[in-house]
Amino acid sequence: MKTKTDKITIFDVAREAEVSKSTVSLVLTQSDKVSDKSKAKVLQAIDALGYVYNRDAAALRSRRSNLVALVINDLTNPYSAQLAVGLENHIHTLGMLPMLVNTAESVERQTQVVKTLKEYNVAAFIMCPAPGTTQQWVDGLIESGFPVIHIMREVPFCGAPTILPDNRKGTHLATCHILQQGIAEVAFVGGTEDISDHHERLSGFHSALQQFNLPLGKPIITAATNRQGGRDAFNTLYAQHPNTKAIICFNDVIAYGVIEAIREQGLVPGKDIKVVGFDDLADSCLMSPSLSSVTINADDIGKRTCQVLQELLNQTVPAVRTLVDVTLQVRDSSQ
Repeated sequence: MKTKTDKITIFDVAREAEVSKSTVSLVLTQSDKVSDKSKAKVLQAIDALGYVYNRDAAALRSRRSNLVALVINDLTNPYSAQLAVGLENHIHTLGMLPMLVNTAESVERQTQVVKTLKEYNVAAFIMCPAPGTTQQWVDGLIESGFPVIHIMREVPFCGAPTILPDNRKGTHLATCHILQQGIAEVAFVGGTEDISDHHERLSGFHSALQQFNLPLGKPIITAATNRQGGRDAFNTLYAQHPNTKAIICFNDVIAYGVIEAIREQGLVPGKDIKVVGFDDLADSCLMSPSLSSVTINADDIGKRTCQVLQELLNQTVPAVRTLVDVTLQVRDSSQ
């Protein structure tokens, strides 16, 4: 008979349960190839011997692994990659292991990825939802027993708590910065109507116009949230509104494309047309001219997200919506 100092092995569990070692292994790996009767015998033996304190056994009993799925909408976007790194660091501090996947802004790919990750029995999903994500789909995932947290974007009225930068404040500050210089020929460029942060940032643009008693009918050009989207959006804007003197961009990557397109028109960015971005990527201060941008603290997003994750795993109720503060970093492109 083993003493308390002896290590309990899978063979001891098999002997106690009067089943084979392979049956115990199947139970521990949550296989469907074992009968309920055999599973019950193995779990009873685990409890009797103390093998329950093994990490795998504990995960089996709670039906939860230590894996956290990070479902990111677009890892080609530098800010998304920066955000993923921040999330990984904070998840590791919880003693959990992040699994990072990219949906490339495709709701179909997101659906397939989540279906696959469910088979790994992940502890939770942290997601930046792809365009077209519905309330019904998110709520269905939650009802199937998986905690879900949304970051950067939200799906209206769904049950997932959401951590967001204060998008409205960011573009409000950026637009006021331009309007305070007496420039009224301002436009908003980038983003698409099927993502929540586009509407929030556009709302901040409009609230600044209202504060300065300016009409809301300023040019708005939607575009893909990448560098080429910025180039295309500026060319469309300049063809329709050649008197534009300042541009508020949906994000920094779009602003990079806008600056390139401004130069191609023989104009000087920051002088002939002022430009402000959003995200404040590491490269933005290295641009020529250096890019003014709204700063989002990715580490703070990660920290707040993991605080909500802890609450969900402890089965307490977190805040429905958490706003993370933003600031405006003024540089040469808009002075």
